[in-house]
Formats: sequence, structure tokens, C-alpha cells
Amino acid sequence: MLWHQYIWHRQTVEQLAIKYHKSEKWIRYQLDKAPLTKFHLHPQPVTGIADITFWGRGYGVLVFRCQDLKKNLYWTEVTSETAAAYLEARQILEELGYTFEAMILDGRKGIREVFTDIPVQICHFHQLAAIKRYLTSRPKLQAGIELRAVAKALPKLNEKLLSQALDEWHTKWQEFLKERTYSEDRKHWQYTHRRIRAAYRSLKTNLPYLYTYQKYPNLKIANTTNSLDGSFSHLKDLLRLHRGLKRQRRWRIIQEVLAK
Repeated sequence: MLWHQYIWHRQTVEQLAIKYHKSEKWIRYQLDKAPLTKFHLHPQPVTGIADITFWGRGYGVLVFRCQDLKKNLYWTEVTSETAAAYLEARQILEELGYTFEAMILDGRKGIREVFTDIPVQICHFHQLAAIKRYLTSRPKLQAGIELRAVAKALPKLNEKLLSQALDEWHTKWQEFLKERTYSEDRKHWQYTHRRIRAAYRSLKTNLPYLYTYQKYPNLKIANTTNSLDGSFSHLKDLLRLHRGLKRQRRWRIIQEVLAK
């Protein structure tokens, strides 16, 4: 089947045209009318994983995945990451009969608030990535170096130990964090070490959600969104071969891959 070869055997339109002695226009027509894989729903209680992956600005796909089944339950196109998109997805799945026992998310505050009635686990990988954005992988200031070391220990600790480590760090560096300087326009004061403050604030804010997996051992909640991230990586790898796709054809490929 052309559709199967196009996606899973990584055959381009040009290669298929040569193989079947047809024009590229004919191949594209056949691909566009090929039926998509039917997705069979089996509503049940699930631990969900939800995240969005983007292709440039203004185009992304939101996916809800079942952790235990390792199956994607729902996907939709989005232009930005909003709580409304997550809420709509949850409502659709619940109307179909799914119930969510817990959710694993990337850590955005607004998104987390869609699931205040169930346990929420913030992905350790995304939390560490946020700290890296604030501090870089090689902080120059000692306060940043020590905070990064605390953050890197996150997967090996529990909520109490991480809280203690953050409190000790803050006690040591609180005067340093209060330092202010003039802004570039020399019109107002601002904190000198804003990025270090932001990294600390991120860890403190997310702390109650970083060890949810330890609080509910019966649910066997993962501490990362790696299962879904792996699905995204595979999807983008398959799409990378077919550059210059029209949006409609790209969406058909995305649906096919996510349904598998």
C-alpha cells in the first residue's frame, strides 16, 4: 500500500513514482485519498500524559496519552499552548467515558490548574530543562553553580529533602538575591540576578508537584513525560523526510502516526 510505504518505509513521492512508474501527481492523489488507520477507543480509568509539540511558530499538536497502555488517546491541532485546549481535550475524553486518576504535565502553571482535582506530576526532564534555560549548563556565579547542583539532584531526592536543600541555599544567598541595579535605561531599579531568582522560584513553585509519583505509589505514576516525548520524536523523524508538505497532508501523516 502506497500510504504505508510513504510513512513507515520512509519512501518519498519521487521514489514511489519511480517504483510504480507513475507521475508524482498521481502518487500524491493516491496518498491523499488513502484511508487513515481506524482508532479504537476503550474508555477506562487512566494515568494521562499531556503535552504539545510545535513545528515552528503557530502550529502545534496537543496529545493526551495513556501512560500504562502507551497509547495516544486524543490529538488536535493548536496554534499555541493554552489551558483552554487542555480543558477541551479532557472534557472530550471524559465524555467518551475516560476518567483521569492522575496527570503528568510539563509544568506550566495555567495548564496544571485544569487538573486541580487529581494528582499532578510535573515532568523532571522539563523542570531540569527550565533550570538550564535560566542558569545555562555552566553558570558563572557561585550561587548559580550551587543552585544548579541542587536541581540536578532532583530525581534522587524527595519533597522534604529538596525543600531543605532549597531553604539552605536561599538562606545562604538571600542577601545576594536582593541586590539591585539600574535598568539599562537608567529609569528604574531591577534585581541584578533575575535569572537565578527565576530558577529558584521555578523550583519552589513546582516543588509540591515534583514528587507526586512518590505520594501515590499505587498509581505507578512516571516522573517524566518521556513516553510522550518519544512519540513526538518519532513523529518528527518521520515527517522530516517529507519536507514542504501542505498542512492538510502533514496533518494526515500526524494522525496516522499518532494512531499507531
